[in-house]
Amino acid sequence: MLLDPEKAMFVPGATPLLLLSGAPFHEALPPLATEDRSLPTCEGWSIFPKHTLCVVDGPGEQGAVIPSLAALVLGEADMNAWCGDAARAGGAVVLSVERLPEVVDVPALMNGGPTRGGFMALTA
Repeated sequence: MLLDPEKAMFVPGATPLLLLSGAPFHEALPPLATEDRSLPTCEGWSIFPKHTLCVVDGPGEQGAVIPSLAALVLGEADMNAWCGDAARAGGAVVLSVERLPEVVDVPALMNGGPTRGGFMALTA
C-alpha cells in the first residue's frame, strides 16, 4: 500500500526514527507498553529506506511504501543522511501514531498509549 508522504516524518539520529500517522497496519505492530519499559523489536518486520522510497514490510500483506523524497525529514539532514543513519544502526525505530506531532518528544511517544511499533531491522 502507498502511504501519503504527508503522513510520514523521518527523524535522523544514532537510531533514526520514522513516525507514521494513519498507517493501515497500526494494530499489527507491537504495543510500546512493555513490562520492562524496553523498546520492542518488530519481529517479522523490516525496513528498506532509500532516498526516493522507503518500504516498511511486515508479515503477510502488512506494510507500506512511503515516497520518502516528498516526506518531511526533521532538522538540517536530508533523506540521504537519514538512510545513512539507518545503515549505521542496522535499522530504524518505526512508530505508528494517531497524528504526527508538531514537536517530536521521544519520551512522550514511547510512553505507550495509542503509539505502536518498535525497532525494525534493515532488509538485506
